[in-house]
Amino acid sequence: MRRRDERIDGRHERVELPVVAPAVARESVESEGRVGVVAYPYRVYEARVTMTRPFLGDRIATVTASVDRSRRVALRADEFPEVETRTVADVLVLPSELSPDDCDEKAREAAFKWTLRKFSLSRAPDIEFDRVDDAYKLFWLAEREDGDVVVDSVRGTERPLES
Repeated sequence: MRRRDERIDGRHERVELPVVAPAVARESVESEGRVGVVAYPYRVYEARVTMTRPFLGDRIATVTASVDRSRRVALRADEFPEVETRTVADVLVLPSELSPDDCDEKAREAAFKWTLRKFSLSRAPDIEFDRVDDAYKLFWLAEREDGDVVVDSVRGTERPLES
């Protein structure tokens, strides 16, 4: 078993990874040749935001954020994804460009900004992380006659592979 902080980026014949459960199986992707895979690093958070209100009880909101560790951005998520450990064959694992502490900061900033958009605050809210998970999102690379495509394994969306 790998240590949580061990770097595993690079090309692998087989590697065990925590992944966001794919909705589209690699085997179901239409391709003229083999279907490659790229593992994209994320850190996912479920944050509890507590807003103190004068003369009223605290208001609590839950925010789910995914920090894209390659592009260095926090993205809002609808729900905390199911993460499972899988052995992935013939995979390119992209490197993480953010440390766990950097990810925490990005998630905290994002939760604060998203809270400001929804609620009127008299002071800064308290933000705590209830759940945190490191996971990879898999993207299938399919060779097609009219051009190669990238398939998002979770959403099932396709887009042309840009060189």
